[in-house]
Amino acid sequence: MSQVFEGYERQYCELSANLTKKCTSASLLDGEQKKQKVSEIKAGLDDAEALIRKMDLEARSLLPNVKATLLAKLREYKSDLNNLKTEVKRITSANANLAARDELLESGMSDAMMASGDQRQRLMMSTERLNQSSDRIKQGRKVMLETEELGVSILQDLHQQRQSLLHAHDTLHGVDDNISRSKKILTTMSQRMSRNKWIIGSIIAVLVFAILLILYFKLLH
Repeated sequence: MSQVFEGYERQYCELSANLTKKCTSASLLDGEQKKQKVSEIKAGLDDAEALIRKMDLEARSLLPNVKATLLAKLREYKSDLNNLKTEVKRITSANANLAARDELLESGMSDAMMASGDQRQRLMMSTERLNQSSDRIKQGRKVMLETEELGVSILQDLHQQRQSLLHAHDTLHGVDDNISRSKKILTTMSQRMSRNKWIIGSIIAVLVFAILLILYFKLLH
């Protein structure tokens, strides 16, 4: 048997055993550690595949009777390598499924957070609109109270003006009564003065007649 082939064979067996251990440990890991371990396994698979090619070239260069035996071994090693590749795919697939699940969870959480953010935004907008409506209601109530106070003040002013007008009316009515009484008094006084004039005139006429009569009798005697 070729010593070169045996050297490649020993390297492959050691590498295969090491890769098997790494696959077992990788299946127990997760996250970045698992990704790193899978990367190491894939690099080891590349090395194992290179050793398989070297063994194949070496076996085909030997005599037919030796070549047949070595190619039979080589088929076993290729089958072992395929099993390792299948195991790596399974681990990678599980890792991908886990990543997909994490991505879905993150996406769901992101959607939930976005939905929660939207709901919170809508709630804040609704609260702001309610506050604005409350402010408008308060402002309207304030204006209504001010208008009511103004109306009460105007009514009080009108009442005072009405009282003033009634008082002025009463005063004018009293003045009219006084004027009427004064007019009656003046009329009475005028009538009395006229009567007194006639009386005085009559008295004067009588006195003049008496004086003339006295003078007449004196002149006769």
